[in-house]
Amino acid sequence: MSANERLHIGIMGAGAIGGYVGGRLAAKGAVEVTLIGRRTLADAIAENGLTLRDFDHEDRVDASKVRIEEDPHLLSSCDVVFCCVKAGATAKVAKTLANVLQPTTVIVSLQNGVRNHEILREALPGNPVLPAVVGFNVIIRDGAVFQRALSGPLIIETRPEGQDRALVNALRAAGIDAEEVRPIAPEQWTKLVSNLNNAVGALSGSSTRDMILSRQYRRVIALLLDEALDVLDRAGVHAAKFRGVPLRIMSLIMKLPTPIVRLVVRAQLRVDPEARVSMWTDLERRRPTEVDFLNGEIVSLAEKHAMNAPANQRIVELVHNAERAGAGSPRMNAEMLLRRLKDAS
Repeated sequence: MSANERLHIGIMGAGAIGGYVGGRLAAKGAVEVTLIGRRTLADAIAENGLTLRDFDHEDRVDASKVRIEEDPHLLSSCDVVFCCVKAGATAKVAKTLANVLQPTTVIVSLQNGVRNHEILREALPGNPVLPAVVGFNVIIRDGAVFQRALSGPLIIETRPEGQDRALVNALRAAGIDAEEVRPIAPEQWTKLVSNLNNAVGALSGSSTRDMILSRQYRRVIALLLDEALDVLDRAGVHAAKFRGVPLRIMSLIMKLPTPIVRLVVRAQLRVDPEARVSMWTDLERRRPTEVDFLNGEIVSLAEKHAMNAPANQRIVELVHNAERAGAGSPRMNAEMLLRRLKDAS
């Protein structure tokens, strides 16, 4: 890819993250964008256009600038494809992409977990696959409104010879804070550990802001976090700092009084009061969650190193119980969650 060429970028899985990133790219008009998503979203965009809402501004993208379809074969002419499907669907989608994409197409994994890029590489051995970490959160509102609800960068492990310069330039021109790192594994593990609270948000139904500002919910999150960090230490896994803060310090901060936590959070990130974790959305919509690729990854890593991770194992079980019940979030309060996790220990 030349740094000056007009790219054709595809989004495989135009959900919250995929729709937001694709919409930002389409809004600038410097790249051609094809989104593969659900018909309901296509109909909403056709009727209302696409709205991209950030903390301090809002952009409208006319429906004529956004192509959203259901057929993945329309990605065959793309220079770059962002894979934005849930982690549990990666293997299936990888097989689809293997039958669709050109061998020169670059694939970027915008997914939770630490192994999706490996699955993609195995299925598409001839294609460049770039792992990435999405540091922000997006929620979808009625009428094709994509609202960024948590600040943060998009971190990509680009290739060292500069082959991905055009892609990074396109993201930055679209207003996305794109960072390049090599290697990305420490950032992936930090994102995974910071996402351990997704299960807490899913089971409680609480907003991200309410969880952060509740001392009792922070006790639950700190229990999961401390256990995970012990496992990473035993396994020799190096995790990056979280927004400049070592993860052990982050755990200590979680245990401080709420007024202090409020000041620290205000300095570190912006959180929309209505932001909720995607795992809560999955439970509410009766869809499989990614808990096995987050808390479950900690449990698996512990087992490989002759350890136990009872709190994370218990919360995986609670999420799966909620999935099987099919009644949405069980809305467990912090005291109940903490009791269940401590009983497991």
